[in-house]
Amino acid sequence: MRHVTVTTDFGVPAGVMKGVIWKIAPEAQIADITWEIKPQNVLEAALILDRQVFFFPDDSVHIVVVDPGVGTTRRPLAARIGSQYCVAPDNGVLSTLLIRAERENWPVEFVHTNKPEYWLPEISEIFHGRDIFSPVGAHLAAGVPLEQLGDVIDDPVRIDIPMPTRTAEGVEGEIALIYEYFGNIITNIRRADVGDLGDLDVTLCGTTIEGLVRTFGERPPGTLVALFDECDYLYVSVVNGSAAARLNPKVGDRVVVTPR
Repeated sequence: MRHVTVTTDFGVPAGVMKGVIWKIAPEAQIADITWEIKPQNVLEAALILDRQVFFFPDDSVHIVVVDPGVGTTRRPLAARIGSQYCVAPDNGVLSTLLIRAERENWPVEFVHTNKPEYWLPEISEIFHGRDIFSPVGAHLAAGVPLEQLGDVIDDPVRIDIPMPTRTAEGVEGEIALIYEYFGNIITNIRRADVGDLGDLDVTLCGTTIEGLVRTFGERPPGTLVALFDECDYLYVSVVNGSAAARLNPKVGDRVVVTPR
């Protein structure tokens, strides 16, 4: 029996999805990645997935329901990406995982899950998370082979994922995520993007942070700091405070990293 995760933009847990999974795969262990993706924000979901899914055991099943096209002709998909399985709408939400797989030369397989025998008997036009994605994910968790769930495809929808660029001065990227609870700012600049530049200054939202720290505790409370986070992305925070409140950032705002 495989582990199962759930990621949605519902705001609150939809326990019925877990009920559907357990009815088909009663021994499945289910973990919530998050129910708090901003409504219809496919890019945010894609970025969160890349930071989370590869920490789960091999062969885990990740059900993703950020689905502004629910009920339209967009396809429901199931996939194996590297060591993980995913069940999601065909709207580009798996794009970051595909980028990771290409970078690491991992195997990738996709199917259009168009076999109703693996859905619930009655399908709502607006809740495919319950009626299609949850049962398909449960069947995968119970051991049904991926290729049995539908027709093999090789053209999943992909969205543009902003990437940093190297410049004559350093590296230019942008704000990718804002964690509202703590007010931390995550950029799309990875440690590998600046690996040979030495000590760094970071400029964003009209403010320059001089030098990086390794931990929050290296500076007094209230200090604006930059560091690499647990996933090796450049991260901006206020020690014991909120960088979002301090800087008023927006996703997509420019970030510039230069040698000191």
